[in-house]
Amino acid sequence: MSSNNDEALDEKAKRMRDLLSSFYSPTRSSSTSPNSNPFSKHPSPDDINSSSFQPNHYINILAQKSNLEGLLQRHVEMVTEIKNLDTDLQTLVYENYNKFICATDSIKRMKSNILGMEASMEHLLEKIMSVQSRSDGVNTSLSENREHIEKLHLTCNLLRKIQFIYDLPDRLAKCIKVEAYANAVRFYTGAMPIFKAYGDSSFKDCKQASEEAIAIIVKNLQEKVFSDSESTQVRAEAAVLLKQLNFPVDNLKAKLRENLEHFLSDTQLIPEVEETVSPSSHEVAICEFVEAIRAFQVIFPDSEKQLVNLAQELITKRFLIIEEYVKTRICGEDLLGVLRVIWNDVLLMDEVLQEASLYNHSLEASKVAVKTYIGSVFSHLMQDISDTLLKVLKRDGAEEHSLEVVLDASIKAVLEGGRDFLLDVRRILDDNLEILNELRELIFDWVQEGFQDFFRQLEVQFLLFSGRKTSLATQNRELAEGVHGDKAFPSLVLVLARLSVIIEQTAIPKITKELAASFSGGNFQGYEYEPGFVPEEISQKFRSAGEKFLHMYINMKTQRISLLLKKRFTTPCWVKHKEPREVHMFVDLFLQELEVIGNEVKEILPQGIRKHHRVDSTGSNASSTRSNSFREEKLTRSNTLKGRSQQLLETHLAKLFKQKVEIFTKVEYTQESVIMTIVKLCLKSLQEFVRFQTFNRSGFQQIQLDIQFLRTPIKEIVEDEAAMDFLLDEVIVAATERCLDPISLEPPILERLIGAKLAKTKEQDTISS
Repeated sequence: MSSNNDEALDEKAKRMRDLLSSFYSPTRSSSTSPNSNPFSKHPSPDDINSSSFQPNHYINILAQKSNLEGLLQRHVEMVTEIKNLDTDLQTLVYENYNKFICATDSIKRMKSNILGMEASMEHLLEKIMSVQSRSDGVNTSLSENREHIEKLHLTCNLLRKIQFIYDLPDRLAKCIKVEAYANAVRFYTGAMPIFKAYGDSSFKDCKQASEEAIAIIVKNLQEKVFSDSESTQVRAEAAVLLKQLNFPVDNLKAKLRENLEHFLSDTQLIPEVEETVSPSSHEVAICEFVEAIRAFQVIFPDSEKQLVNLAQELITKRFLIIEEYVKTRICGEDLLGVLRVIWNDVLLMDEVLQEASLYNHSLEASKVAVKTYIGSVFSHLMQDISDTLLKVLKRDGAEEHSLEVVLDASIKAVLEGGRDFLLDVRRILDDNLEILNELRELIFDWVQEGFQDFFRQLEVQFLLFSGRKTSLATQNRELAEGVHGDKAFPSLVLVLARLSVIIEQTAIPKITKELAASFSGGNFQGYEYEPGFVPEEISQKFRSAGEKFLHMYINMKTQRISLLLKKRFTTPCWVKHKEPREVHMFVDLFLQELEVIGNEVKEILPQGIRKHHRVDSTGSNASSTRSNSFREEKLTRSNTLKGRSQQLLETHLAKLFKQKVEIFTKVEYTQESVIMTIVKLCLKSLQEFVRFQTFNRSGFQQIQLDIQFLRTPIKEIVEDEAAMDFLLDEVIVAATERCLDPISLEPPILERLIGAKLAKTKEQDTISS
């Protein structure tokens, strides 16, 4: 109900405004009527507020749209509106009448005020006319004196100028005395028009004296310009004064340019590079250079191109010094220091030489400097690793050059060197130096590419150290002739094998993880949208290299021992060999070589898990003795009862029915696997050397004694005892096949000779200890 009353009141107020508007502006009321169409040229005839309202038409429409009750209600509303309009109209008339009364009173007051103002204006006019007449009288009386005064004033000025001309030589002399050359030049240039007009007549002496003084001033100014002890500001002021005196400045321009070029030949512009120069002196030098450029611009406005070339040449020279500096061993803070200094210099010079585009010039030079720094870091890291590894070839038993120490130092160089480098790069980027912020993404790529190239070159360096860049035939010849120098070369190869495995399994994953942590948010994209660092590729390279080095170490050690065995079997005449009296010396040499190998692999390789349990040495010897005795008795009976061909046939049949033993297996990075592989290869070589000889009974018995003695110490250092028994038996079988009279030593004699050898060895160990 209340909402209906509010709507009725709003409509009433709206109609009231329209009626009042139509009362004061009939034209506007028709156009702003709520029922009128503003875009219509003809108002609607049923609009009760328009001038074209037609009552009959309105009544017809109202009768058609409303019922009797509606017509009655509309009648009551219209009667109420008419009364309200009458009341509002009456109120409006009263209000406007009050305003008319107030306006009438205001007009009366204005009329009375104007009447009094007219008399005041007439009095003021009389005063003005009186002042004007008196002023005309004063001007008339003073006109003659004023002309005279003006003439006297002109004469006084002329006399003052003449007096200045006569006093000019003394003034110039005083200026020379106190070195006030700027005042002297100002006085002389002010007198130049008079000298040009009257210098050859009235003021001839003054002109001559002034020119002599100016000559002295010019000379002194020239000395200041060309003096290296004067500051750039003083030299610039002197040059400006000379230019005001119309002195030729071609020589001056060349001299000032020479002074500017002096900065280019100064090698002590970077305080971080030259320790003898303090940062304050550097700031003074660059500020002086900037002031010199500013003075040059003032004196020679047409020299902009020359100054741009000079500034760019200076920045280029500075960056060339930085490129040489970053090739030395520096850290990230050192690089930041020199770049910060040169960037501050660029900002100072850019204020006076914006046309030089020093920012872009410095940005391009910074790319080269930063990239050179990254390459230099990896180069020094490569050198550190190489120097550490080469200590293996120089070791003389010193603890600091042991294989374990060298390996640990190499691992530390790879891991800590890469980590420290990433920390330095992180510090450089976190410094937010403006010139480096532009290179942030490029630095990400350069670091990744640097690690990729570093590990590729490191793998190549390992191959060069191992000699694998030469052909296989050349390597074998060098090994046989001892080209690589000493016994330490195989040790280096063993260290390379172990280091390659550690790089593959530890270093590459750690560096990959640290790269991801250090450069989170980087694009990790190399040029041409290829990844800069590919850990899978590097891991594969070092995995393959490690396997090559390990097999190379085994081959070198095997070939060294094979040369020893070959010399043993090719030197004597086995057909005429004497009865064996002791174990041959080659057995000691063979065991010494195995001991050296064992010591090396214990320093470098981890210990593996033994695949076979070792039995007691006594039981082993007894078992071997019983086995050999049984084989010897069998061979003796075969030699007595059968022919030679029948004996060999039975030997081969025994080998066919013997339990099969796996001889050659995959080499692992363990002490046991490497030693076992070397021993197997050496015993196979021993078997082959035996197969190429012909033995008498004594020669065969010597081989039997040597092999029997080898069984116990070899089983002490290997993990596969079954394979050792098989290979040692194969040597005996090969000697049996190549013997003319294969009669074995009696077991007591064999044991006595072995016991004598053991006692002698024990005695030698006691003496040496």
